[in-house]
Amino acid sequence: MTKLLDQAVEAVRYLSPEARDDIAHVVLSLGGADAEPPVPTHAEEQAAIADSKAAAAGGEFASDEQMQSVWAKHSL
Repeated sequence: MTKLLDQAVEAVRYLSPEARDDIAHVVLSLGGADAEPPVPTHAEEQAAIADSKAAAAGGEFASDEQMQSVWAKHSL
């Protein structure tokens, strides 16, 4: 381990068990230990993603008014 990580681990020793567990979960997550395998996409989803990327590349974005309308429709 690096010196900085050693210092961090030492500092964590003085925290409550709950806080130590929270930090441990974050460290494991950052290290990829709890990474789930990617979910495969179907052809229909892949086509929708490709369409979205093409629209973004062409600068096609919803206006502020369109976004506000969608948000209002869904009470967001």
